[in-house]
This record gives sequence, C-alpha cells and structure tokens, in this order.
Amino acid sequence: MRLDKFLKVSRLIKRRTVAKEVADQGRIEVNGQVAKSSTKIAIEDEITIHYGNKILTVRVLDIKDTTKRNEAQNLYEVVSEERVETNWDELI
Repeated sequence: MRLDKFLKVSRLIKRRTVAKEVADQGRIEVNGQVAKSSTKIAIEDEITIHYGNKILTVRVLDIKDTTKRNEAQNLYEVVSEERVETNWDELI
C-alpha cells in the first residue's frame, strides 16, 4: 500500500492530499529514509512523521484498504512521540 493511503486509512493524517503534501516536503521517513507519498508500506515498517512541534514514530502492524474510525489505531503502534520546542530567538 502507498504511504499516503496508509496515513489516511490509519487516520495518522486526515486527508490523503495532506499526507501527499507532507511527504513531498520531506517530513516523513520510512525505516530511516526520507519517503515519497508513493513509497510502498509493509508490515513492521517504522514511519516517522515530523508534525509542526511533534515527532511521531509508529510501527505498522496491519494493512487494510479501509477501516472504521475506532479500528484505525489497530493498524499501528506508537514507538515514540516527542515534543520539539522551537526557540524563536534563534529564528530571528
């Protein structure tokens, strides 16, 4: 399954178009490699998503074409989740 579709089906990112944009910006890694939206996902892959102020790493447990909202979390397990503090003084 494509990365952008998995992110949408698992509800890690709400829309497939947003998942594609985030991947194309280089903010998603699969098994430590920067991934494109078309990257193929397999069970046991680790996906790291760089949100604005959070880095989330998940391990793929299952792959399904569709899933219900309450079953979406069964597709992955959270490996790590960390907050990233932005020092605005360094950006100026």
